[in-house]
Amino acid sequence: MIELIKYVVGHFAENKDEVEYKVEEKETAIEVTVLLSESDMGKVIGKQGKIAKALRTIVKASTPRDSKKYVLEIKEKE
Repeated sequence: MIELIKYVVGHFAENKDEVEYKVEEKETAIEVTVLLSESDMGKVIGKQGKIAKALRTIVKASTPRDSKKYVLEIKEKE
């Protein structure tokens, strides 16, 4: 699943080398945090969050029923 997220984010981010992915597995979910530079935030999130919402929909649809759900967060690097 992380490869799918990297693929989609890689198409929108200009600074692909600076993108970081943190994966944290919890009891009921797997949290994936995408850390982006300030200049890439708008490109990956999209107008009114449309790209981010579509990415979350793709991740949800491609997750098998019997596995943990994926939670995707997009944040700016500090």
